[in-house]
Amino acid sequence: MTAVNSAPLTFAIPKGRILDEALPVMERAGIVPADAFHDKKDRSLSFATTREDMRLIRVRAFDVATFVAHGAAQMGIVGSDVIEEFDYSDLYAPVDLEIGRCHLSVAEPKDGAGETDGASHLRVATKYPNITRRHFEAHGIQAECVKLNGAMELAPTLGLAGRIVDLVSTGATLKQNGLVETDKIIDISARLIVNRAALKTDPRVAQLVETFRANAERVAA
Repeated sequence: MTAVNSAPLTFAIPKGRILDEALPVMERAGIVPADAFHDKKDRSLSFATTREDMRLIRVRAFDVATFVAHGAAQMGIVGSDVIEEFDYSDLYAPVDLEIGRCHLSVAEPKDGAGETDGASHLRVATKYPNITRRHFEAHGIQAECVKLNGAMELAPTLGLAGRIVDLVSTGATLKQNGLVETDKIIDISARLIVNRAALKTDPRVAQLVETFRANAERVAA
């Protein structure tokens, strides 16, 4: 075993909506968290797995991409919204895992929807300023993005922004807050991501990529 391959692999997974769907996908690839991972009272961020050469870290979705891109983790799972938001050259997303499906949309108050159609400048509340700016620029509109990490639906009600860009699954939260979708930007699903350098230098990473790919193809068939 080389020095590179003797080092433990770190696999980054996101807190939140994708995690419950990701765990069975990981198990099919032979990555099973130790019992402590399922203890809701355990505040640890790093966990052992049934593989002696691998540990898990559980972090925020945006941080999954950062850890993997910079090589602190060799692999991970994250939504394609995160990949689209950050243009990391060292990040490779080889497998669509066919889970965590939703979409990223523009929404605005139901009462008065469309009132600002034709405007050249809009204020938009979002967790995705880069995607949002690109989307509106393609329509000839300058988007002033107000960065929020949650409670996006409050922004129009409180006058912070006229529109929001956020993830939508069923649309129930928008409806409950008096908002309607006016434009879908992109469809989202969870992806396996890997660090490009680790993929080239560590055969274990390449082998796991092929395992995840084969399992995803089998499920999709």
